Amino acid sequence: MEFVPVPKTENQSAQTSEKSIGSTFSPEALILSRQISQQFALQNNSDDEIDLAELWRAIWSGKLTIIVISFIFAVASIAFALSKPDVYKASVLLSPASSDGTGGMGAIAGQFGSLASLAGISLGGGGGDKTTLALEIIKSRSFIEDFIHQHELLVPLMAAKEWDVNKDELIYDNDIYDMDTKIWIREVKFPQTVKPSPWESFEAFSKLLSISQDKGTSMVTIKLSFFSPYIAKQWLVWLVEDLNNFIREQDQQNSRDSIDYLIKQLEKTKIANMETVFYQLIEDQTKNMMLTQINKEYVLKTVDPAQVPDKKDSPNRAIIIVLGLMLGGMFSILVVLFRYHSSKKIINDK
Repeated sequence: MEFVPVPKTENQSAQTSEKSIGSTFSPEALILSRQISQQFALQNNSDDEIDLAELWRAIWSGKLTIIVISFIFAVASIAFALSKPDVYKASVLLSPASSDGTGGMGAIAGQFGSLASLAGISLGGGGGDKTTLALEIIKSRSFIEDFIHQHELLVPLMAAKEWDVNKDELIYDNDIYDMDTKIWIREVKFPQTVKPSPWESFEAFSKLLSISQDKGTSMVTIKLSFFSPYIAKQWLVWLVEDLNNFIREQDQQNSRDSIDYLIKQLEKTKIANMETVFYQLIEDQTKNMMLTQINKEYVLKTVDPAQVPDKKDSPNRAIIIVLGLMLGGMFSILVVLFRYHSSKKIINDK
């Protein structure tokens, strides 16, 4: 019969090791080693835990520093909030105007499209809704630059810094524009020029403008912010008027060009059916010309007109002060804790 050794379990191994240690060291040495290991374990646990009482004592000892720093931040936030000028926001609600003038062209295109294609003429499928085009135009650089130039908005846009409520007039920055000599005097670095460029004015105006459209109702809301509520309302009214006029003039020019072209093609054709097509197209384009001259609100119709806002839109001075006070409190606590631990470390090193 062959003998097979049985492997020892962990408990048996531990007991064997303890017996071996016990045989090597005295009982007093074993007790001392256990006490030292327990002290190390307690010290490690205390180091890992945050002593809230010590933290509170550190904050309380530096309460004067916290009060002073928080007070400085509060005063600075109040001064900053009061230095920011009031900004007012005017808004207008618009709806897409009906495009009845495009229906005739679409009907003719469907009826005589094949004949017109034989003559090398593309009738298209009508103008469609111009609202999307209008919203892109009003945000375009060329339109806004022309708008600023046409209404002479460069000085109030780029040089005004606030609005005098009592005198109802803008206050201009004397370091940017001299109102007496009507000369720009601002200090800029290349490639900027003393007089603001059209690109600068476009960027400044775009920051004041806000455009949104409700996808469900197709209603368009345009908002404009400025120091003066009266100027904000006036600029918004001009903006909508110029947008309608811009697209109306484009359509008028397209109709005139189309009529001239159709008349020339009518003189060349010898096909009776094509003459009918040309006459109806000329009639349709003439109708479009008439509609562009009659409709003042050609693309966007005013639902809720712009009003002079009674209340400022920004800044929210209360929030600025509260945030400044909170920032000062957190910063002061960090300073106090840093100083406390730094001094404690110096003492322990000694």
